[in-house]
Amino acid sequence: MEHLNTLEEFATEHSIEDTLAYFSSLFPGAVKFSSSLGQEDQVITDMIWRNKIDVEIFTLDTGRLFPETYDLIERTGYRYNKEIKVYFPQAEMVQQLVQQNGINGFYHSVENRISCCAVRKIEPLNRALQGAKVWVTGIRSEQSENRSHMPLVEWNKERQLYKFNPLLHWTYDEVLNYIKEYHVPYNKLHDKGFISIGCAPCTRAIEPGEDPRAGRWWWEASKKECGLHVSTIAK
Repeated sequence: MEHLNTLEEFATEHSIEDTLAYFSSLFPGAVKFSSSLGQEDQVITDMIWRNKIDVEIFTLDTGRLFPETYDLIERTGYRYNKEIKVYFPQAEMVQQLVQQNGINGFYHSVENRISCCAVRKIEPLNRALQGAKVWVTGIRSEQSENRSHMPLVEWNKERQLYKFNPLLHWTYDEVLNYIKEYHVPYNKLHDKGFISIGCAPCTRAIEPGEDPRAGRWWWEASKKECGLHVSTIAK
């Protein structure tokens, strides 16, 4: 944790690409980017691979993703001649979850939905981040109230690593402009009103004027988080 002030200062004064390269030089082989394959994540993927920065890129296949999301994984790999590392949930844990709550039990209560996210997302994420010293995310502050107070670089006490949110202060228009300028592949569902895309049963398109994450877990009144970043938000 002794590097936190240094990392924050560097990230504030330098470009995202230079900061990612700096972090990878400080922690060789231990900087990992968790991509949910959203527009923000595709921007960061382009920055990493186009500039040949030593950062591992991985994603979580929950088993309930949209066909368009799987297509994007393949198109992204072809575009950069690289491979996104894919982590899957433990089959036995999924079986137990379905036996206990039903195949779509997440619709019945917030507790059930959180349990589903824990099995399909949190546990694989924990495995993916083993050995990491820096966790890179695609969080933007304007995505939700929960994310509006997050710092650019922080210490994640739960996982004992640094967390870097490079696009934290970017606007949605800046993300779209970058995608257009560099011809970054993106999920075709974005053209149909899907802004924040997760699992297929848990995501819908949003209406004009709605919060960007209104389409996530649209049937419940919650903070619209799956748990990946909740521990950080609470601090």
